[in-house]
Amino acid sequence: MTNAAALSAPSPEVEGDTRAAPDRIFLKDHVVDVEIGAFQAERGITQRVRFTLIAELMPAPRAALSAHGPRDDVDTILSYDVLLDAIHDEIAGGRINLLETLAEGIAARVLVHAGVTQIQIVIEKLDRVPGSLGVDITRHRPRTIVSDLAPATFVSAPRLAVISQATLAAPDLPDRLAALAEGGPLILCVDAPAMPEAGLPVPVQRRVDLLSYEQAAWRLAARDASCVVVDSRTELDWGLRNGQISVWAPSKMVVDARENAPSGPVSMAMLVPWLARQMAIGKILTLGTVALEDTAGLDVQADD
Repeated sequence: MTNAAALSAPSPEVEGDTRAAPDRIFLKDHVVDVEIGAFQAERGITQRVRFTLIAELMPAPRAALSAHGPRDDVDTILSYDVLLDAIHDEIAGGRINLLETLAEGIAARVLVHAGVTQIQIVIEKLDRVPGSLGVDITRHRPRTIVSDLAPATFVSAPRLAVISQATLAAPDLPDRLAALAEGGPLILCVDAPAMPEAGLPVPVQRRVDLLSYEQAAWRLAARDASCVVVDSRTELDWGLRNGQISVWAPSKMVVDARENAPSGPVSMAMLVPWLARQMAIGKILTLGTVALEDTAGLDVQADD
C-alpha cells in the first residue's frame, strides 16, 4: 500500500495561497493495467500500476459557500473524476516508456482545472520487483504549462436528443433510444406541456416550467431503466465518458447559471440549444416535432 505519509505530509507554500492548512482531495491506491516501460521485456504486455493522487485546492469561492459552510452541491467542488480522468486520458494517449513522463502528463491534466493549486502524484509498478518501484512528484500551478493539452476524446461525438411530448408516449421509444445509444455518447432532454398560471411572478413561473421538464424526465426514466436522470454538469460529463444515457433535469443548472443564463420564461425549445453550447455539443437530434430556438452553429437533425 502507498505510504500513509504521502497523504499527510505538509506541502510547501503555493504562490498566492495564504492558508495554513489547504483542503485536499485524493485518489489512493488506484490500480490499472498499463503497457509501460523502457525495457524490451515490458513491450507488448501490460503490468499493474498503482496511482495515488493528492490535489490541493483553492479556497471555495464565496458563491460556493452558505451560512453554514460549503454548499452541498457537486458542481461547486472539484470532482474526483478529474483525478480518474487525468490518469485514464493520459494512458489512452499512447504507449509510455517512463513513469516520470506519465506523472508529468497527469499533473498537467489536473492542474488545468482552476481550483487546483498543487498536485502530488505517486506512481508505482507492482510487477517488476517484490514490493513496488516508482516515482513521487509534486507540481504547482505556476510551474505547469497546460496550453497544449488535448481535450478528452470520444469514439463518437457526443449528441443531444430532445424528445417531444407525443414521442414520450410512443411504444417504440425504448427501442429508438437503444439504437441512438449505440451511436455514441448521448444526453436526452424531454419536452413537456407549458403550464402558465395567471398572476405568477416570472421567477416563480420559471420554476414551475422547469419542474414540468423534470417530471417529464422522470417519466422517461420510469419507462426505460437505461435512462438515468441527472441535474448537474458533473454528472452529465460523467455520463458522456462512461456510456450512460443521461436524462437532463434542468432546474439546477439553469437556476445556478451565472453566465449566459436563460432569462425570462423558459421552454425546452430554448433550453436545448443552451445546454448544447454549455456542453460543447454540436449535434442535436429531435425525436418528434420540437421547434428549437437559436440554433445558429448547431447541427439539428430529425431522427425519424
